[in-house]
Amino acid sequence: MGDSCLKILSLGTGPAARPIAVRARAGGAPGLFWLGGFKSDMRGTKAEALDQWAVRNRRAMVRFDYSGHGESGGTFTDGTIGRWLEESLAVFRECCAGPQVAIGSSMGGWLALLLARELARQGNPGVPSLKGLVLIAPAVDFTEELMWKQMTPLIQHQMTDTGVWTRPSAYDEGGYPITRTLIEEGRNHLLLGGMIETGCPVRILQGVRDEDVPWRHAVELTSRFARDDVVLTLVKDGDHRLSRPEDIERLIAAVAEF
Repeated sequence: MGDSCLKILSLGTGPAARPIAVRARAGGAPGLFWLGGFKSDMRGTKAEALDQWAVRNRRAMVRFDYSGHGESGGTFTDGTIGRWLEESLAVFRECCAGPQVAIGSSMGGWLALLLARELARQGNPGVPSLKGLVLIAPAVDFTEELMWKQMTPLIQHQMTDTGVWTRPSAYDEGGYPITRTLIEEGRNHLLLGGMIETGCPVRILQGVRDEDVPWRHAVELTSRFARDDVVLTLVKDGDHRLSRPEDIERLIAAVAEF
């Protein structure tokens, strides 16, 4: 149970071709499948802590970087929810085996739910399959609800005219380039307008002091589950990252349920 193995998955053809970096660790079931956040990578605090837990508990773990992120190829501004979902599905099918706990942080929470929907639509043959979902500050529909609808009319016009707007970020001095394509394509994947059914238990961890994904957003998401076993945990003094030692303990406890 040494280092996780780095492999490169080639996706797309022509201008859409990009290499996706995947770190896979062999181990027992259910495996852990990590979906990171917008502009983050698979070497972050939470992903590393889960990988160490997987080692100690002899569990398999797969994590990867979306195109334009971390060790993967591609350009960040070419990214869309659909493109990153395609990559998530490809890595899940190619690199995972047996039942999996999908763990999604921020944007990864949205992608985890979209992954569950796609597996159901495509008729998942059962290997791999979803045993449970653990969502950390899930930024479901963020392109519409937390970006577009929060922009001033001036910023909306700027994005429409130029195709891009640089969003200030506490995590990056230069800010994040937000493209019109990201916003418009994101509308193909919105979930909050209807009911959600994943077919597996869902655990949601949300910080009340989260300035990026308000805690009420997580409450709204929770109300959309009709049949799934869903538990929402609100962390009163938690921020968006939920990366403090006590937050990591909560995360691991949620994953260890499965």
